[in-house]
Amino acid sequence: MTYERWARAVIDLEAVAHNVRALKARTRPGTLFMAVVKADGYGHGALRVAHASLQAGADRLGVATVEEALQLRESGISAPIQVLSEPPASAADLLIEYDLIPTVTTRAFAEALGRAAMVAGQEAPCHLKVDTGMNRLGVRAEDAPGFASALAALPGLHMEGLFTHFATADVPGDWDFESQLARFGDVVARMRDEGVSPGIVHACNSPATILHPEAHLDMVRCGIAIYGLHPGPSTYDRIDLRPAMTVSARVTLVKRIGMGEGVSYGLTWRAAAPATIATLPLGYADGVHRILSNRMEVLVDGVRCAQVGRVCMDQLMIEVPRTANVEEGDEAILVGTQGEQRILMDEVAESAGTINYEMACAFGMRMPRVYR
Repeated sequence: MTYERWARAVIDLEAVAHNVRALKARTRPGTLFMAVVKADGYGHGALRVAHASLQAGADRLGVATVEEALQLRESGISAPIQVLSEPPASAADLLIEYDLIPTVTTRAFAEALGRAAMVAGQEAPCHLKVDTGMNRLGVRAEDAPGFASALAALPGLHMEGLFTHFATADVPGDWDFESQLARFGDVVARMRDEGVSPGIVHACNSPATILHPEAHLDMVRCGIAIYGLHPGPSTYDRIDLRPAMTVSARVTLVKRIGMGEGVSYGLTWRAAAPATIATLPLGYADGVHRILSNRMEVLVDGVRCAQVGRVCMDQLMIEVPRTANVEEGDEAILVGTQGEQRILMDEVAESAGTINYEMACAFGMRMPRVYR
C-alpha cells in the first residue's frame, strides 16, 4: 500500500544547481566556493543539497555543528567539510577521525585538537575565525596575529585558513561593512608581516558575494542564496536566483458556515457572511508559525485565499472566495506558484514578522520532502 501525506515541501535540485552556478559566475576564476548546508540545508535537506551543490561546482561544504558534519560524512560525502563555529574540545577525536575542518577561536580547543592529531599521527587543518565587529564568535582583530603565531607553534595543527563574518553585508554603502573589511585586511597584512601564512582567506556570505566583489578574496561562503532566497531587498535585481522550495498541501475538508460563525481556537475570525471554509493538513508543527494566523494567504485554484482563524498544530483553515472552485484533494500552495499567482517565501516571512531564513528552516521541521 502506498501512502503519501497531504502536505509536503518539494525541493527543486536543479534550482539549487542553477543558484550555485549563478553565484560562482560572480567570482573570479580560482575563487573557492563553499556551499553552506547547516540547519539541514536551511530546511531543504542537507545531503541532497550538498550533492547538488558539489555537482554544480561547489568546492566544499559548511555546517554549524559536528553532528551535521558527521551525517554528511556517514552518507558518503568526501568533499572538505568545515564546521563554522568552534566545537567543544571533547569533539577533537571525531574531527580527526572524520577528516573535518574545525574553526578555532580559543587556545584550549586548539591544544586539544593538536593532541588528538598527534595521537593519530596526523596534522589537523583548522581555520582561525577573527571577530572584526560582529561580536559573536572569533578572536578579536587586535589579538588575531599573535594568536595565529601561537597556533603556528602548536604541534599537530595546520592553519589552513583565516576568516571573518560580516554583520551588515546586505546594506549597500554601509560604514560598518567597510570598517569590518578594512579591519580584516589589516589583520591579514599584519600576519603576513609576522611571517604567518593566513592560508585560505575568506569573508563573504551570500549578500557580500552578490554585492561586494572586492571582498571575495580566496573563497566565498554562500548559504541562503543557494536555496534561491535573497538575503535582502538589495540583491533582488543583482542576480537571478530560483527558489528551490515549494510548500503545498491538499484540501482535506470543504464546508459551508453561516454568517457570524467562527473558525478555530478562540474563534478569532468570524464570517461576515455565509462562507466556504477549506481545511489544510499542516500547522505550526510543520513550520506555519502561529503568528501567521489571519495574516497569510494560500493559493487554491489559482486564486489567493485568506487564511482564517488561528493556525493549529496540525491544521489551518482558509476562506474560499466565490471565484474559486475547491474540492477535497485539490492542491493548495503556501509557498510557490499556481497558475498566474505566486507566493514567495519572503511574503510569508514578512507576514510572520521574520526573515526568509527562519521560514525555510521551519518548513523543514517535520514536512515530508520530495525532490525533483
